[in-house]
This record gives sequence, structure tokens and C-alpha cells, in this order.
Amino acid sequence: MNGNARRTTSNVVQTEALANRRDDSVEYVGFRIDGQAVVLNLSEHQRLTPDRSLDLVNHSPTGYEWGYAGSGPAQLACGLLLDYYNDAQVAREHYIAFRNRVISQLECDGPAACWHLTGEEIDAAMATITDDVVALPDGGGPSPSLPENWRTVTRPDRRVFQRADRDHYIVLGEGTDGWLAVLCSQGDRAYPAPLASRTVSGDADVDRAVRALVDESNDLIEPPEGEC
Repeated sequence: MNGNARRTTSNVVQTEALANRRDDSVEYVGFRIDGQAVVLNLSEHQRLTPDRSLDLVNHSPTGYEWGYAGSGPAQLACGLLLDYYNDAQVAREHYIAFRNRVISQLECDGPAACWHLTGEEIDAAMATITDDVVALPDGGGPSPSLPENWRTVTRPDRRVFQRADRDHYIVLGEGTDGWLAVLCSQGDRAYPAPLASRTVSGDADVDRAVRALVDESNDLIEPPEGEC
């Protein structure tokens, strides 16, 4: 699959979500109580918790954050998009770009020491997001050679493997003497941080090197019971 096809598919899904957005006025507010981040959906008089978004991405099970590009803001971005559009694919594909564009800029300022984000502002931001789509598993199915908590992702210039239950990735690219496989994690960083790597010669078993990094990742953070 080429990059243009990936973006075209993403844009179609994004356009459908915008077309199906809520007609009523929606507003979210964020503030702190004893230092703890709290986000409310004012329209529904409900507190927005990470629980639902954690089924899609697991960046910050301890809670939301904002004001920078890290794991807590990533969880909030996914949670907000999922709550507002009620579309898992849109939330999963666009939450990183939405975090970078919107959530990282939120500040608790003014007399009320809080931030406000309306549905119109969410729509306006999403209308400008066309790239930076998060890699999704091809067809949502597991790779036959990897544990079930790992997926194979299509990229035009390299092979990428993505852990479904934690923010771990393996990127396989051409190195100076063969292949370089790198295990990395987004974590609290704006860019992925390498955790481990394998240098594979041209005639070596690349799949075995990838599987070794997969096992290393699973040993670092065990997947939930029944997913491996």
C-alpha cells in the first residue's frame, strides 16, 4: 500500500466523522483538583475518564494531562476524539496529530484556572489535519509469525511492527551492512525513544531478529492476560 492510499483512506474516514459530528453544542473543560487533572464534558455533565480510550491506546492509564506532547496528553487527545466523534478509527488514527496541534497547547489560565474546548474548535482543528496518521494494523489482524498482541503495519519505505496493548514499535530499515531493527517507545517524548536494536546481515534471518525484539518488549511489559 502506498502512502497516498493511506492518506486518502484516512481523509475519507475523517470527512465522514466531520459530517456526522454532533449538531448540539459540545464543550469540554479541564482543570485541576489537588494537582489532579480533571476533564468534564459540560454538555453531558459527565467526567471524561481514560477508561474507554484505553481500549484503543494505552499511553497513560493513570490519567490525562495537557500542555505538552507526552503520554498523558496523548491519552486525552484519544479520549476527547473518541467521546466527541464516537468513532474509534478516527480517534485511533488522528489522536497524535490532534495532541500535537491542540492538546499540547492547552493551558489552565484565566480567573477560573481552566481551559475550554468546544466542538466547533475540535472540528476546525480536525479539518486541518491531513497527515501524521498513526499507523494502524493492516485489516486489524495479527501477524501469523508474531504474538497476538503485535500487528504488522504497512509503510511505503519500511516494515513496522506495532504492539497493540502498549506504545511499543519495531521499525525495520536498511542499515549500512544489512538490516537494522529498532524497538522504540513514544512514552513521554515528542519522538520515539529507542529501547533496543538488532543489526541483521543481508543473509541472516530478519524475522528471527524481529521476533527477538518482540519477546524483549513483551518481557519489559507483560500484555494483559489472554492477549499473548
